Amino acid sequence: MAQVIIYSTPTCPSCIMAKHFLKSNNIKFIDKDISLDKEALDEMMKKSDQAGIPVIDIDGKIVVGFDRNRLKKALGLD
Repeated sequence: MAQVIIYSTPTCPSCIMAKHFLKSNNIKFIDKDISLDKEALDEMMKKSDQAGIPVIDIDGKIVVGFDRNRLKKALGLD
């Protein structure tokens, strides 16, 4: 199983949808709340070179935003 980290905030609609998608596909993930964790924010910015959320790291593959098709492909759910 892939290691999945999602950088998000609790009030971001796209973040909520991305987490729901992961949960509904039984994908375990680490949720890093960048609104509370400055180190997580810095980590996310270094990985993605931008500040849009969510940023989803799937074994080093970075998906920015909630893109169901890119997530399926990165997770091997096709």
